[in-house]
Amino acid sequence: MNPSFDLLIYGNIVLPEGVSYDSAVGVKDGVITTIGKIGDAAFAEASAAKVVHAEGSFVLPGAVDAHVHCYSSLDEGFQKASESAAAGGVTTIIEMPYDATGMICTLEQFEEKRQLLEQQSVVDMAMLVTIHKQDGYEHIRQLAEAGACGFKVSMFNTDSFRFPRIDDGQLLDSFAVIAETGCPVGVHCENDEIVRRYIDKHRSEGNDPRAHNRSRPKVSESVAALTVMELAYETGVKLHLYHCTYPRIFQLADYFRSLGVKVTAETCTHYLTLSEDDMPRLKAKGKINPPLRTKQDVDGLWELAKAGAIDMITSDHAPWLLERKSDADIFNNSSGAPGVENLLPVIYSEGVAKGKLSLTDLVRLLCQRPADVFGLGHRKGRVKEGYDADFVIIDPAVAWTMDERELHSSAGWSPYNSMEMQGKVTHTFVRGTAVYEAGAVTGKPGLGQFIKAEHQR
Repeated sequence: MNPSFDLLIYGNIVLPEGVSYDSAVGVKDGVITTIGKIGDAAFAEASAAKVVHAEGSFVLPGAVDAHVHCYSSLDEGFQKASESAAAGGVTTIIEMPYDATGMICTLEQFEEKRQLLEQQSVVDMAMLVTIHKQDGYEHIRQLAEAGACGFKVSMFNTDSFRFPRIDDGQLLDSFAVIAETGCPVGVHCENDEIVRRYIDKHRSEGNDPRAHNRSRPKVSESVAALTVMELAYETGVKLHLYHCTYPRIFQLADYFRSLGVKVTAETCTHYLTLSEDDMPRLKAKGKINPPLRTKQDVDGLWELAKAGAIDMITSDHAPWLLERKSDADIFNNSSGAPGVENLLPVIYSEGVAKGKLSLTDLVRLLCQRPADVFGLGHRKGRVKEGYDADFVIIDPAVAWTMDERELHSSAGWSPYNSMEMQGKVTHTFVRGTAVYEAGAVTGKPGLGQFIKAEHQR
C-alpha cells in the first residue's frame, strides 16, 4: 500500500489565524495537502514515508528573509548563505542584486545568476534586480517579465561599481516605469550629501566606534525616506523602505499610506536587539548602514512591530570576513553583519519568548508579509493547503547560548555571539524535504529553486 503522505508532522501548527494545538499537517509532492487535529479521520489511518513527532513544539511556515546579500562577499555565495538559512529556519531567501562582481541589472546577468542559484542553493530563492544609473528602462520591463521579485536602489553611494547612488531624477523616471510592471521598488534611504558631510566631520574620531553612528544622523534617513515617498506618491509605484532604524520612519510611512501611497517598511534583527551603546563592545562588528540607534528606538520598534506598523523583519545578511571588520579605525571597515541564520531564532527568543510578540505576529513579520510584498504569497509564507510545504519546527522549551563558531556562514562571527536564547530550531523543511534536522544541515546544493514572482499591476 502506498503511503497517503510523503511527510506527516505532528505538533502545534501555527496557521495564519492562530495556533492549532495538538494537530497534524500532511504533505504530498512538496505541497501541503491536509491540516487538522491529530484525531481527525484524515490522519486516523494515515501512513507516511516520513513522520515527525513534534508534539509540544511549534510548526511554523518557513521564514522568508527579504534582505540577504549572498554575494557581497565571494567567500559566501549561494551555498554557504543557504545552508545558514536552512539552519535558522529560513526556507526562502530574497537575494539582493549587489554582488562583488557587479550589479544585476540586465536579463543576461539575471539568468546567469538564476542558473547558479539552482545549482548551489539548499533553500528556495527569489531575486531582486537593480537599475542602471542612466536610462535602461527596457531592462526594467524584461527583468520584471523574467520573474524578478522587485527592484532595489540606493540613495547613498556605497560603491560606485557595485552599489551606486541613483540620483533623484533617475529615480523619478525609473519609478514610473517600474510602476507599470507591478513590481515593488525598495530603497536604501540615506541622504548622500548629509552622510558625506558628517563622515568628514567625524573622520578624526575613527578610533571611537560610535563615530560611525554620529556620521549618519537620523535625519539623513528620514530626509531620504520622505523624498522617495513623494516620488512614489507622484508615480504610483509600490515602494518598500529597507532597514528602517527608528520609529519616526514608520510613522512617516503611515502618513503617506493615508494619502494613498503604496508603501511598506521593514526593520532588521539588529535594530531590535542592539543599540549604539553596544558599539564599544562590538566595534566594527556593529558597523552597519544605517547605524544602530538608541535603546529608546529599540523599545519603540518592538511596540510598532506588535501594533502592526512594521511590515516585516529581515536580517540584511552581509557576511564579511573578519579581516574586513578588524581595523582600529571604524571608518576603514566594511558595513554589515551576517544574520540569515539568526533572524528567526533571535526574533522568537527576544520577541515571542519575552512576550513582546505573539506567534501570529512572528509569522506575519517573518513569513506572510515578506512573501506577499515581493510576489511570493501564492506559494510561500503560510501553512495552508495548496502551499509549498516549507516548515520550521521550534522547541520552545530549549534554552541555549548563541555560539558564532557553530554558525554556517563563511563570515565565522556574529554580533549576537553569546546571546542567551529561548526556543530552538529543530527541523527545517523546503517543499517537504528536510534541509536541517538533528543539528545538521541535510539539504543538498541544487535542492533550492528559483521562485518566480507574481505581481498584480
